[in-house]
Amino acid sequence: MPRSYATLTLDDAKRMLAAAEVKAESFGIAYNIAVVDAGGHLLAFVRQDGALIGSIDLAIDKAATARIFDSDLARMSQPGAPLYGIQETNVGKVVIFGGGIPVTLNGSIVGAVGASAGTVEQDVAVAEAAIAALGPEISEVRRQHREGIPT
Repeated sequence: MPRSYATLTLDDAKRMLAAAEVKAESFGIAYNIAVVDAGGHLLAFVRQDGALIGSIDLAIDKAATARIFDSDLARMSQPGAPLYGIQETNVGKVVIFGGGIPVTLNGSIVGAVGASAGTVEQDVAVAEAAIAALGPEISEVRRQHREGIPT
């Protein structure tokens, strides 16, 4: 029997990319931004004029990493942490620094966003701006996740 699941739509991804671009422009940095669906597959991508070519795969892989592991691995994968070395899995496509964030709706992961071009803090801010474009309930889930509050 077929199962259904919630996932980001192309319209969602377009809204997310537009909001992320505005945030990137506020930093004065040309960004690569990727949105993946619930299955971790690329749904939409934007490379702003002048964005680093080397950041294309990083943005896509940050989004996919956030989805396939349903978390932000940055804290858990540093030396001495429980998942140290995980970046060597999945054909080396796992990105362990910030800028990839899962998108949660009604307790389910529905996709993820990845941003790459600036500092880790800027990449996270661009990704969070993308999520905020989906509305207050998703933004509240993200805030709770960031602060360690169970959702």
